[in-house]
Amino acid sequence: MKEHNEKRSSFSGRLGFVLSAAGASVGLGNIWRFPYLAAKYGGGIFLLIYIILALTFGYTMIVAETSIGRMTKKSPVGAFKFFSKSPFSKFGGWINAIIPILIVPYYSVIGGWVIKYLAEYIVGDSKLLAGDSYFTDFISGGFSAEICFIIFTLLTLIVIYAGVRNGIERVSKFMMPILIVLSIIIAVYSVTRPGALAGVKYFLVPNFKNFSWMTVVAAMGQMFYSLSIAMGILITFGSYMKRDVSIENSTRNVEFFDTAIAIMAGLMIIPAVFAFSGGDPDALQSGPSLMFITLPKMFDSMGLSTVVGILFFTLVLFAALTSSIALTESAVSTFEDEFGWHRKKSTVILGFIMIALGSLSCFGYGPLSWVKIIGMQFLDFFDFLTNSVMMPIAAFATCILVSKVIGLKTVEAEVLRGESTFRRRKIFNFMIKYLCPIFAVIILLSSIANAFGWIKI
Repeated sequence: MKEHNEKRSSFSGRLGFVLSAAGASVGLGNIWRFPYLAAKYGGGIFLLIYIILALTFGYTMIVAETSIGRMTKKSPVGAFKFFSKSPFSKFGGWINAIIPILIVPYYSVIGGWVIKYLAEYIVGDSKLLAGDSYFTDFISGGFSAEICFIIFTLLTLIVIYAGVRNGIERVSKFMMPILIVLSIIIAVYSVTRPGALAGVKYFLVPNFKNFSWMTVVAAMGQMFYSLSIAMGILITFGSYMKRDVSIENSTRNVEFFDTAIAIMAGLMIIPAVFAFSGGDPDALQSGPSLMFITLPKMFDSMGLSTVVGILFFTLVLFAALTSSIALTESAVSTFEDEFGWHRKKSTVILGFIMIALGSLSCFGYGPLSWVKIIGMQFLDFFDFLTNSVMMPIAAFATCILVSKVIGLKTVEAEVLRGESTFRRRKIFNFMIKYLCPIFAVIILLSSIANAFGWIKI
């Protein structure tokens, strides 16, 4: 085995890793994407399938990626090359490394939208936000959205510039507890609205009549997005993990945080939709527009719209920032490791990349709306390319690396460092060898078929 880079930055301990990894997982995927997919694909049955997948597939990928990172003390490219110099390993490492570089620019555009809405609620313009055309006018205007995007990007880069402990870990320790408290407050407010209990039942009680194969595909796709697997993040964060920190216990805590916040997000939004619309299918299936169009209308109809709007969009902003920080850190770590750049240079260069690609996504709804890639705006295309194509391929590559190159015994030894038992070893071994690669291929083929109109998800 090659000698590790012992001078590498590290988290202070288990709490630092768990809160940072949970911060990476708890983002727009939970607060924004999870509720609208759950509403669209059957409520309780979607939730049940998601939890099962998170405890099996998600658990396996978190353990695998964290172990790879800690064994090598490297970011994704170096970690894959550590075990093999084959073209397959180089490809697997680079695809894991490129994904966050492509995601964080358009993610920051959505983060900018959140900043705009929070600012409008703070100045008392809740009625304006509830207007039918406000969101469309804002994102198509171009320059106002661009300014908000740049502000969000700079907030992310400032934290990254500060480093692992002083930046990422410190911000996560501050933001995550606040995020949890805000989630509870808003969820309680939502479920106590008149008519909201029907939404609670729809979301929490599985109804097998609502089951379809696309419920499974959607839940699998959401799991990638929500748990931050196959993005290189957990390999990078694993490389910062101290050797005496339990990988399995940390994974269990990340699973708990992520699933709890996803459920809270569902309880914040789906019961409110029922209270507002009486369970109208069109409102339930409003998709990505749910947070920026449907929710402001609901807040306005419920009273206390300014207070609830400020609380909700503060929560969403914190969640978005913790995830964008994790995505950016993974990319910066790759620049440091592969090109030998120091953190300052890596952060500045990535900042220029974020501004350039993010501006395409931002102006793609305005001045550049005439440009389409396979029928998609820039933001939608980057989302499709990373989440539906590259991430399943990255997950497949990780499974093959662990099961065929590293070997299950080697990973097991890493998990058992300082531990007496590997509780879910059989699940891990079976999933990483057989089911995870199959699931990754299913997501890839289903998503491509859906994008080209061969099937409808």
